[in-house]
Amino acid sequence: MSEETMTVLVVGATGSIGRYVVEEALRRGHGVRALVRDSATCRMPSEVDIVVGDLTRPQSLSPAVKDVDAIVLTHGSVGGGTSGAEAVDYGGVRNVLAALGRRKARVALMTAIGVTDRGGAHDWKRRAERLVRASGLPYTIARPGWFDYNDPEQLQLVLLQGDKRQSGTPRDGVIARRQVASVLVRSLTSEQAARKTFELIAKTGPEQDEFEPLFAALDADKAGALEAAHDAENMALDQEPAQVLTDLPNARANQARRFYHAEMQPSGCRLMPVDGALQAVSANGLMAAFGNSGADPERQQLGAKWS
Repeated sequence: MSEETMTVLVVGATGSIGRYVVEEALRRGHGVRALVRDSATCRMPSEVDIVVGDLTRPQSLSPAVKDVDAIVLTHGSVGGGTSGAEAVDYGGVRNVLAALGRRKARVALMTAIGVTDRGGAHDWKRRAERLVRASGLPYTIARPGWFDYNDPEQLQLVLLQGDKRQSGTPRDGVIARRQVASVLVRSLTSEQAARKTFELIAKTGPEQDEFEPLFAALDADKAGALEAAHDAENMALDQEPAQVLTDLPNARANQARRFYHAEMQPSGCRLMPVDGALQAVSANGLMAAFGNSGADPERQQLGAKWS
């Protein structure tokens, strides 16, 4: 299969997965831009365009997202507990999407296996997933298992859905860092991987040459839904923090901007300012944009709140 080449922004480029993403993207012929906090201390191949920015400072991210075709997000907070996860794991995704604005880009987000197990950093990673789904951008979300616990012969990729493995130990599944990077990069040019969320582990056996059958076997997330296909619905929107309930419609607003500027505005939809952004408001409010069913009382309540 011939593969299109892209300009790929790597967020978390100096991290243990991000470095492999940079290498894999270059190997596959993509142009690579690396977002780093300090250009003086990072070491990158000469072909890489290095851009300085801070995920917690939204105003610093505009140069990083300019003219990119795709974004791979492998960043994560180191220490800092729940507050660090909120600021970096979640806030970083929110800020990158906000900087992207109405521009289009393919997104690949790395979170973690067990992300739907409530509590702590997991909740903020899951909220980051929801932002990506709400953005309306084409995306792939990979939830890798435990790094560096795999035996040398454990190379055969396994993609799961439903996030059922939640022991919090390597028994949930293991994966090599290089393989995580390979899946993220190859998802960018795969239509079969679009709008799909999966857990990523490896079992004993050789690595597959082709990833398309793996992506094709997955169920896509329902269009407009915040949850991944087959995930437990155990994080009710009406119990979410106030900031999250602001960020979600703002993420949706950027999608409305893309349609508006492409003259593809849906019939019966108008644009109105909300917290300095634009919100798409239909007759049913945003509950229709986010909900799987208009009969869902939780989303009806939120739709009334936001419309």
